[in-house]
Amino acid sequence: MNRLLFENNFTYFAEPARLHPDEVTNQADHLKKLEKISCLLDASGVVILLNQYRQIVYYNEAFLEFIDMADHDTKKVIGRRPGEALKCIHSHRNEAGCGTSEYCSTCGAALAILAGQKGEKNSKECRITISNGKKDVSLELMVTAAPFSLDMQDFVIIFITNISDEKRRKALECIFFHDVINTAGGLHGLIQLIDINEQPPQTRNIIKDITDISNTLLEEIKSQRDLVYAENNELVIELRSVQSIVLIRETIKQFLNHQIAMGKILEIAVDSDNVCFNTDPVILKRILANMIKNALESSTKGDTIKIGVKKREKSVEFWVNNSLVMPRVVQLQIFQRSFSTKGIGRGLGTYSMKLLTERYLKGSISFQVSECEGTTFAVSLPLMEK
Repeated sequence: MNRLLFENNFTYFAEPARLHPDEVTNQADHLKKLEKISCLLDASGVVILLNQYRQIVYYNEAFLEFIDMADHDTKKVIGRRPGEALKCIHSHRNEAGCGTSEYCSTCGAALAILAGQKGEKNSKECRITISNGKKDVSLELMVTAAPFSLDMQDFVIIFITNISDEKRRKALECIFFHDVINTAGGLHGLIQLIDINEQPPQTRNIIKDITDISNTLLEEIKSQRDLVYAENNELVIELRSVQSIVLIRETIKQFLNHQIAMGKILEIAVDSDNVCFNTDPVILKRILANMIKNALESSTKGDTIKIGVKKREKSVEFWVNNSLVMPRVVQLQIFQRSFSTKGIGRGLGTYSMKLLTERYLKGSISFQVSECEGTTFAVSLPLMEK
Protein backbone atom coordinates (compact mmCIF):
# COMPACT_ATOMS: atom_id res chain seq x y z
CA MET A 1 0.00 0.00 0.00
CA ASN A 2 1.31 3.43 -0.93
CA ARG A 3 2.49 5.68 1.87
CA LEU A 4 0.95 9.11 1.29
CA LEU A 5 1.70 12.55 2.65
CA PHE A 6 -0.74 15.49 2.87
CA GLU A 7 -3.58 13.08 2.04
CA ASN A 8 -6.09 14.93 4.21
CA ASN A 9 -4.80 18.46 3.67
CA PHE A 10 -7.03 21.20 2.35
CA THR A 11 -6.80 22.00 -1.36
CA TYR A 12 -8.33 24.66 -3.56
CA PHE A 13 -7.87 22.63 -6.73
CA ALA A 14 -5.96 19.38 -7.41
CA GLU A 15 -5.64 16.43 -5.04
CA PRO A 16 -3.15 17.24 -2.24
CA ALA A 17 -1.79 13.73 -1.55
CA ARG A 18 1.75 12.93 -2.56
CA LEU A 19 3.82 9.79 -2.41
CA HIS A 20 6.41 9.30 0.33
CA PRO A 21 9.93 10.22 -0.87
CA ASP A 22 11.18 6.63 -0.48
CA GLU A 23 8.49 5.30 -2.81
CA VAL A 24 9.10 8.11 -5.30
CA THR A 25 12.77 7.15 -5.30
CA ASN A 26 11.80 3.54 -6.02
CA GLN A 27 9.69 4.70 -8.98
CA ALA A 28 12.55 6.84 -10.26
CA ASP A 29 14.98 3.92 -9.98
CA HIS A 30 12.52 1.71 -11.85
CA LEU A 31 12.29 4.29 -14.61
CA LYS A 32 16.04 4.33 -15.16
CA LYS A 33 15.36 1.86 -17.93
CA LEU A 34 14.23 4.93 -19.89
CA GLU A 35 17.90 5.87 -20.13
CA LYS A 36 17.95 3.59 -23.16
CA ILE A 37 15.82 6.15 -24.94
CA SER A 38 17.30 9.19 -23.20
CA CYS A 39 18.81 10.42 -26.47
CA LEU A 40 15.32 10.47 -28.00
CA LEU A 41 13.85 12.27 -25.00
CA ASP A 42 16.69 14.80 -24.97
CA ALA A 43 15.96 15.54 -28.62
CA SER A 44 12.32 16.23 -27.72
CA GLY A 45 13.06 19.40 -25.76
CA VAL A 46 12.17 19.75 -22.08
CA VAL A 47 10.61 16.49 -20.87
CA ILE A 48 9.53 15.26 -17.43
CA LEU A 49 7.53 12.24 -16.28
CA LEU A 50 5.03 12.53 -13.41
CA ASN A 51 3.56 9.81 -11.25
CA GLN A 52 -0.12 9.59 -10.33
CA TYR A 53 0.46 12.21 -7.61
CA ARG A 54 1.95 14.72 -10.05
CA GLN A 55 5.47 14.22 -8.69
CA ILE A 56 8.51 14.16 -10.96
CA VAL A 57 9.95 10.67 -11.33
CA TYR A 58 11.98 11.25 -14.49
CA TYR A 59 13.47 14.26 -16.27
CA ASN A 60 15.84 14.79 -19.16
CA GLU A 61 18.95 16.93 -19.41
CA ALA A 62 17.03 19.74 -21.10
CA PHE A 63 14.83 20.08 -18.00
CA LEU A 64 17.88 20.58 -15.78
CA GLU A 65 19.13 23.28 -18.14
CA PHE A 66 15.69 24.87 -18.19
CA ILE A 67 15.54 25.16 -14.40
CA ASP A 68 19.24 26.13 -14.37
CA MET A 69 20.34 23.37 -11.99
CA ALA A 70 24.00 22.82 -12.83
CA ASP A 71 24.80 20.42 -9.97
CA HIS A 72 22.39 17.73 -11.28
CA ASP A 73 21.31 16.87 -7.71
CA THR A 74 18.39 14.50 -8.27
CA LYS A 75 17.22 15.05 -4.69
CA LYS A 76 16.26 18.58 -5.71
CA VAL A 77 14.09 17.34 -8.58
CA ILE A 78 12.77 13.82 -7.98
CA GLY A 79 9.58 13.89 -5.92
CA ARG A 80 8.86 17.53 -6.53
CA ARG A 81 5.92 18.74 -8.55
CA PRO A 82 6.55 20.83 -11.69
CA GLY A 83 5.79 24.20 -10.10
CA GLU A 84 8.09 23.41 -7.17
CA ALA A 85 10.98 22.45 -9.44
CA LEU A 86 10.41 25.56 -11.54
CA LYS A 87 10.19 27.70 -8.36
CA CYS A 88 6.73 29.05 -9.13
CA ILE A 89 5.90 31.80 -6.64
CA HIS A 90 2.55 30.11 -5.89
CA SER A 91 3.86 26.56 -5.43
CA HIS A 92 4.10 26.87 -1.62
CA ARG A 93 1.10 29.07 -0.90
CA ASN A 94 -0.71 25.97 0.32
CA GLU A 95 0.96 23.40 2.56
CA ALA A 96 0.28 20.55 0.12
CA GLY A 97 2.30 22.32 -2.56
CA CYS A 98 2.01 22.76 -6.32
CA GLY A 99 -1.49 22.35 -7.73
CA THR A 100 -3.37 22.94 -4.47
CA SER A 101 -3.52 26.74 -4.13
CA GLU A 102 -6.31 28.95 -5.43
CA TYR A 103 -3.92 30.32 -8.05
CA CYS A 104 -3.36 26.79 -9.42
CA SER A 105 -6.96 26.59 -10.63
CA THR A 106 -6.04 28.94 -13.50
CA CYS A 107 -2.64 27.38 -14.25
CA GLY A 108 -2.41 25.97 -17.78
CA ALA A 109 0.19 23.40 -16.70
CA ALA A 110 -2.04 22.09 -13.91
CA LEU A 111 -5.01 21.86 -16.26
CA ALA A 112 -2.98 19.98 -18.89
CA ILE A 113 -1.58 17.56 -16.28
CA LEU A 114 -5.03 16.76 -14.88
CA ALA A 115 -6.28 16.08 -18.42
CA GLY A 116 -3.30 13.76 -18.96
CA GLN A 117 -4.18 11.88 -15.79
CA LYS A 118 -7.64 11.29 -17.23
CA GLY A 119 -6.09 9.66 -20.30
CA GLU A 120 -6.28 12.68 -22.60
CA LYS A 121 -3.46 14.32 -24.52
CA ASN A 122 -3.78 18.06 -23.89
CA SER A 123 -1.84 21.27 -24.53
CA LYS A 124 -2.27 24.48 -22.59
CA GLU A 125 -0.52 27.81 -22.39
CA CYS A 126 0.88 28.40 -18.94
CA ARG A 127 1.69 31.83 -17.56
CA ILE A 128 4.04 31.35 -14.63
CA THR A 129 6.07 33.68 -12.42
CA ILE A 130 9.19 32.09 -11.00
CA SER A 131 11.61 33.31 -8.36
CA ASN A 132 15.30 32.89 -9.09
CA GLY A 133 16.38 34.19 -5.70
CA LYS A 134 17.07 37.73 -6.82
CA LYS A 135 13.94 38.69 -8.71
CA ASP A 136 10.70 37.32 -10.08
CA VAL A 137 10.64 36.36 -13.76
CA SER A 138 7.47 35.89 -15.80
CA LEU A 139 7.44 33.08 -18.35
CA GLU A 140 4.92 31.86 -20.87
CA LEU A 141 5.10 28.16 -21.56
CA MET A 142 3.32 25.69 -23.80
CA VAL A 143 2.74 22.57 -21.73
CA THR A 144 1.67 19.33 -23.42
CA ALA A 145 0.63 16.39 -21.25
CA ALA A 146 -0.08 12.85 -22.41
CA PRO A 147 -0.81 9.58 -20.58
CA PHE A 148 2.08 7.12 -20.40
CA SER A 149 2.10 3.57 -19.02
CA LEU A 150 5.06 1.41 -18.09
CA ASP A 151 4.95 -1.97 -16.37
CA MET A 152 1.33 -1.61 -15.27
CA GLN A 153 1.93 1.85 -13.77
CA ASP A 154 0.33 5.04 -15.04
CA PHE A 155 2.34 8.19 -15.57
CA VAL A 156 1.94 11.48 -17.39
CA ILE A 157 4.67 12.60 -19.78
CA ILE A 158 5.08 16.38 -19.99
CA PHE A 159 6.66 18.38 -22.82
CA ILE A 160 7.48 22.01 -21.99
CA THR A 161 8.23 24.71 -24.57
CA ASN A 162 9.22 28.23 -23.59
CA ILE A 163 7.10 30.52 -25.79
CA SER A 164 7.88 33.72 -23.86
CA ASP A 165 9.84 35.28 -26.72
CA GLU A 166 7.12 34.39 -29.22
CA LYS A 167 4.35 35.84 -27.05
CA ARG A 168 6.38 38.97 -26.33
CA ARG A 169 7.08 39.43 -30.03
CA LYS A 170 3.39 39.11 -30.86
CA ALA A 171 2.46 41.65 -28.19
CA LEU A 172 5.08 44.11 -29.40
CA GLU A 173 3.99 43.61 -33.01
CA CYS A 174 0.41 44.35 -32.09
CA ILE A 175 1.39 47.54 -30.22
CA PHE A 176 3.79 48.58 -32.99
CA PHE A 177 1.30 48.17 -35.83
CA HIS A 178 -1.46 49.84 -33.85
CA ASP A 179 0.65 52.89 -33.01
CA VAL A 180 2.36 53.24 -36.39
CA ILE A 181 -0.88 52.85 -38.35
CA ASN A 182 -2.54 55.47 -36.13
CA THR A 183 0.39 57.85 -36.69
CA ALA A 184 0.55 57.30 -40.45
CA GLY A 185 -3.24 57.47 -40.69
CA GLY A 186 -3.26 60.73 -38.74
CA LEU A 187 -0.64 62.22 -41.07
CA HIS A 188 -2.62 61.14 -44.12
CA GLY A 189 -5.80 62.60 -42.66
CA LEU A 190 -4.18 65.97 -41.88
CA ILE A 191 -2.80 66.25 -45.42
CA GLN A 192 -6.27 65.64 -46.83
CA LEU A 193 -7.61 68.58 -44.79
CA ILE A 194 -5.55 70.99 -46.87
CA ASP A 195 -7.70 72.75 -49.46
CA ILE A 196 -5.64 72.07 -52.57
CA ASN A 197 -7.70 74.50 -54.69
CA GLU A 198 -6.48 77.48 -52.64
CA GLN A 199 -2.82 76.65 -53.25
CA PRO A 200 -0.61 77.79 -56.14
CA PRO A 201 -0.04 75.20 -58.91
CA GLN A 202 3.41 74.16 -57.72
CA THR A 203 2.20 73.65 -54.14
CA ARG A 204 -0.80 71.65 -55.41
CA ASN A 205 1.55 69.18 -57.07
CA ILE A 206 3.64 68.87 -53.91
CA ILE A 207 0.53 68.30 -51.75
CA LYS A 208 -0.74 65.71 -54.21
CA ASP A 209 2.61 63.89 -54.11
CA ILE A 210 2.69 63.99 -50.30
CA THR A 211 -0.87 62.64 -50.20
CA ASP A 212 0.03 59.76 -52.50
CA ILE A 213 3.22 58.99 -50.56
CA SER A 214 1.42 59.01 -47.20
CA ASN A 215 -1.24 56.72 -48.62
CA THR A 216 1.45 54.36 -49.95
CA LEU A 217 3.17 54.42 -46.55
CA LEU A 218 -0.09 53.51 -44.83
CA GLU A 219 -0.74 50.67 -47.26
CA GLU A 220 2.80 49.31 -46.83
CA ILE A 221 2.42 49.23 -43.05
CA LYS A 222 -0.97 47.52 -43.30
CA SER A 223 0.49 45.03 -45.76
CA GLN A 224 3.22 44.04 -43.31
CA ARG A 225 0.67 43.81 -40.50
CA ASP A 226 -1.57 41.54 -42.57
CA LEU A 227 1.39 39.29 -43.40
CA VAL A 228 2.20 38.90 -39.71
CA TYR A 229 -1.44 38.17 -38.89
CA ALA A 230 -1.63 35.72 -41.79
CA GLU A 231 1.39 33.76 -40.55
CA ASN A 232 -0.13 33.64 -37.08
CA ASN A 233 -3.49 32.43 -38.48
CA GLU A 234 -5.09 35.59 -37.10
CA LEU A 235 -6.06 37.31 -40.34
CA VAL A 236 -9.80 37.88 -40.67
CA ILE A 237 -11.34 37.65 -44.14
CA GLU A 238 -14.24 39.93 -45.12
CA LEU A 239 -15.93 38.87 -48.35
CA ARG A 240 -17.53 41.54 -50.53
CA SER A 241 -18.69 41.89 -54.10
CA VAL A 242 -15.99 43.38 -56.33
CA GLN A 243 -15.44 44.18 -60.01
CA SER A 244 -12.13 42.90 -61.32
CA ILE A 245 -11.23 45.88 -63.55
CA VAL A 246 -12.11 48.39 -60.83
CA LEU A 247 -9.92 46.48 -58.38
CA ILE A 248 -6.98 46.44 -60.82
CA ARG A 249 -7.30 50.18 -61.42
CA GLU A 250 -7.35 50.88 -57.68
CA THR A 251 -4.23 48.76 -57.23
CA ILE A 252 -2.37 50.43 -60.09
CA LYS A 253 -3.21 53.82 -58.60
CA GLN A 254 -1.00 52.99 -55.60
CA PHE A 255 2.05 53.02 -57.89
CA LEU A 256 1.41 56.23 -59.86
CA ASN A 257 3.94 58.19 -57.79
CA HIS A 258 5.95 55.25 -56.47
CA GLN A 259 9.70 55.49 -56.97
CA ILE A 260 10.00 52.01 -58.51
CA ALA A 261 7.39 52.89 -61.16
CA MET A 262 9.17 56.00 -62.46
CA GLY A 263 9.77 55.74 -66.22
CA LYS A 264 7.82 52.48 -66.51
CA ILE A 265 4.38 51.84 -67.97
CA LEU A 266 1.57 50.02 -66.17
CA GLU A 267 -0.99 48.85 -68.71
CA ILE A 268 -4.26 46.94 -68.35
CA ALA A 269 -4.62 44.30 -71.10
CA VAL A 270 -7.35 45.32 -73.57
CA ASP A 271 -8.91 41.86 -73.59
CA SER A 272 -9.39 41.79 -69.82
CA ASP A 273 -12.80 40.72 -68.46
CA ASN A 274 -14.65 42.80 -65.92
CA VAL A 275 -15.73 39.98 -63.61
CA CYS A 276 -18.07 40.58 -60.69
CA PHE A 277 -17.42 38.12 -57.86
CA ASN A 278 -17.04 37.77 -54.10
CA THR A 279 -13.66 38.01 -52.38
CA ASP A 280 -11.82 40.05 -49.78
CA PRO A 281 -10.82 43.14 -51.82
CA VAL A 282 -8.22 44.33 -49.30
CA ILE A 283 -6.36 41.03 -49.32
CA LEU A 284 -6.64 40.63 -53.09
CA LYS A 285 -5.25 44.13 -53.62
CA ARG A 286 -2.34 43.22 -51.33
CA ILE A 287 -1.61 40.22 -53.56
CA LEU A 288 -1.92 42.17 -56.81
CA ALA A 289 0.20 45.00 -55.41
CA ASN A 290 2.97 42.53 -54.60
CA MET A 291 2.71 41.03 -58.08
CA ILE A 292 2.96 44.48 -59.68
CA LYS A 293 5.76 45.58 -57.34
CA ASN A 294 7.72 42.43 -58.12
CA ALA A 295 7.31 43.08 -61.86
CA LEU A 296 8.35 46.73 -61.50
CA GLU A 297 11.47 45.83 -59.53
CA SER A 298 12.40 43.36 -62.28
CA SER A 299 11.99 45.96 -65.02
CA THR A 300 13.97 48.92 -66.32
CA LYS A 301 12.92 52.35 -67.54
CA GLY A 302 10.79 52.22 -70.65
CA ASP A 303 9.48 48.72 -69.92
CA THR A 304 5.76 47.95 -69.94
CA ILE A 305 4.16 45.86 -67.23
CA LYS A 306 0.86 44.38 -68.30
CA ILE A 307 -1.94 43.48 -65.90
CA GLY A 308 -4.97 41.50 -66.94
CA VAL A 309 -7.90 39.41 -65.76
CA LYS A 310 -9.79 36.59 -67.44
CA LYS A 311 -12.95 34.76 -66.50
CA ARG A 312 -12.61 30.98 -66.52
CA GLU A 313 -15.33 28.36 -66.14
CA LYS A 314 -15.17 28.20 -62.34
CA SER A 315 -12.56 30.80 -61.50
CA VAL A 316 -11.27 34.28 -62.18
CA GLU A 317 -7.59 34.69 -63.04
CA PHE A 318 -5.51 37.82 -62.49
CA TRP A 319 -2.09 38.02 -64.12
CA VAL A 320 0.89 40.36 -64.24
CA ASN A 321 3.55 40.17 -66.93
CA ASN A 322 6.96 41.76 -67.35
CA SER A 323 9.53 41.17 -70.06
CA LEU A 324 12.30 39.84 -67.80
CA VAL A 325 13.06 36.13 -68.21
CA MET A 326 13.35 34.81 -64.67
CA PRO A 327 16.49 32.65 -64.27
CA ARG A 328 15.87 28.97 -63.53
CA VAL A 329 17.76 29.12 -60.22
CA VAL A 330 15.33 31.83 -59.08
CA GLN A 331 12.29 29.91 -60.32
CA LEU A 332 13.20 26.96 -58.10
CA GLN A 333 13.12 29.11 -54.95
CA ILE A 334 10.57 31.79 -55.79
CA PHE A 335 7.90 31.17 -53.12
CA GLN A 336 10.28 30.34 -50.27
CA ARG A 337 10.14 32.62 -47.26
CA SER A 338 13.02 35.14 -47.16
CA PHE A 339 14.39 34.11 -50.56
CA SER A 340 15.20 37.21 -52.57
CA THR A 341 17.44 38.34 -55.38
CA LYS A 342 17.39 41.85 -53.90
CA GLY A 343 19.53 41.30 -50.81
CA ILE A 344 19.25 40.48 -47.12
CA GLY A 345 16.01 41.40 -45.38
CA ARG A 346 13.89 40.97 -48.50
CA GLY A 347 11.98 38.04 -49.95
CA LEU A 348 8.55 38.30 -48.36
CA GLY A 349 6.74 39.51 -51.50
CA THR A 350 6.23 36.26 -53.40
CA TYR A 351 5.97 34.31 -50.15
CA SER A 352 3.11 36.52 -48.95
CA MET A 353 1.39 36.26 -52.34
CA LYS A 354 1.28 32.48 -52.00
CA LEU A 355 0.31 32.55 -48.31
CA LEU A 356 -2.57 35.00 -48.75
CA THR A 357 -3.83 33.40 -51.97
CA GLU A 358 -3.84 29.78 -50.85
CA ARG A 359 -4.57 29.95 -47.13
CA TYR A 360 -7.03 32.83 -47.04
CA LEU A 361 -8.59 33.28 -50.49
CA LYS A 362 -8.57 29.53 -51.21
CA GLY A 363 -7.03 30.07 -54.64
CA SER A 364 -3.80 29.13 -56.36
CA ILE A 365 -0.78 31.04 -57.62
CA SER A 366 1.60 30.11 -60.42
CA PHE A 367 4.05 31.61 -62.87
CA GLN A 368 5.20 30.97 -66.43
CA VAL A 369 8.51 31.95 -68.00
CA SER A 370 9.30 32.09 -71.69
CA GLU A 371 11.95 33.74 -73.82
CA CYS A 372 9.28 35.44 -75.95
CA GLU A 373 6.87 36.71 -73.28
CA GLY A 374 9.06 37.07 -70.19
CA THR A 375 7.64 36.23 -66.75
CA THR A 376 3.94 36.07 -65.91
CA PHE A 377 2.53 35.54 -62.43
CA ALA A 378 -1.09 34.44 -62.20
CA VAL A 379 -3.55 34.17 -59.32
CA SER A 380 -6.63 32.01 -59.79
CA LEU A 381 -9.53 32.45 -57.37
CA PRO A 382 -12.72 30.41 -57.08
CA LEU A 383 -15.58 32.18 -58.78
CA MET A 384 -18.36 32.70 -56.26
CA GLU A 385 -21.49 34.40 -57.48
CA LYS A 386 -22.78 37.50 -55.73
